[in-house]
Amino acid sequence: MGRGRVELKRIENKINRQVTFSKRRNGLLKKAYELSVLCDAEVALIIFSRGKVYEFGSAGITKTLERYQRCCFTPQDNSIERETQSWYQEVTKLKAKYESLQRTQRHLLGEDLGPLSVKELQNLEKQLEGALALARQRKTQIMFEQMEDLRKKECHLGELNKQLKYKLEAEGQSLAIQDLWNSDAADGNSNFALHPSQSNPLDCDPGPVLQIGYHHFVQAEGSSVPRSMAIETNFMQGWIL
Repeated sequence: MGRGRVELKRIENKINRQVTFSKRRNGLLKKAYELSVLCDAEVALIIFSRGKVYEFGSAGITKTLERYQRCCFTPQDNSIERETQSWYQEVTKLKAKYESLQRTQRHLLGEDLGPLSVKELQNLEKQLEGALALARQRKTQIMFEQMEDLRKKECHLGELNKQLKYKLEAEGQSLAIQDLWNSDAADGNSNFALHPSQSNPLDCDPGPVLQIGYHHFVQAEGSSVPRSMAIETNFMQGWIL
């Protein structure tokens, strides 16, 4: 069976109290030592019991107490110092990282390869090959995307070309029908056209005319026909014609 929960109160039995103190003190000192080693912490432990002093200091009790006094009595200066130290450490880390990146960039460009070992050169070669493979893959993907866009544009232009072709064919058929109507109309009008020699419809030969009554005949000057004959001839001409 497991141990029950120990009630936290003062042990009245002197012997039991001394035994418990010894066990717990050793455990506490052990825990303080483990904490300082595992977590890289500065630990100081002071125990007073029955006039005896038990202590543990990872960096020394005196040094730890002095640091504690500085932290307690000058908190503002200590905070500024801690902040300055933190910024200094941050700047140092960033500077080291910047130098490392610059060195890596020079190596990728083929510069300052002398100090590198064979293993480092092999790793650099693998990095370059991987970067080259990724670049080629990305280039191929972009080319495929461009080809797909061009194919879509080609299909779109083909559809537009077909639509324009159908439209032109429809317009050509309508123009052909209109020309046919115009030619038929021209042929119909030519059937009723006037003869070229007859520019005026009224200019035609009246044919023989029956003249009734007397028509005064005017003899032309210089005519040798007798007047009585001319009148007779003129009167009878209408009947004869």
